[in-house]
Amino acid sequence: MTIQVPKPPRANFVSQDTILDLKGLKCPLPVLKTRKALSRVESGTRMIVQTTDPMAFLDIPHFCNEDGHTLESSEKDGDNGRFTIIKA
Repeated sequence: MTIQVPKPPRANFVSQDTILDLKGLKCPLPVLKTRKALSRVESGTRMIVQTTDPMAFLDIPHFCNEDGHTLESSEKDGDNGRFTIIKA
């Protein structure tokens, strides 16, 4: 006699973004801290970087290009910048 046990339902996992709050830091700290944070996560991780450094709009896209990460979006709202990066 064989008894079949139903399989448990599959869990739906939702990927959560990693948020890095770098507001108040000035160049070169936003890029250095972003690089360090990305080194600690798996490839494909989406990281949201928040900053108030106006140079970040030059530095972070350049950093992503040089290191091979994908800059998914960049937004500016007053003094606040928000960058969405996907780790290579």
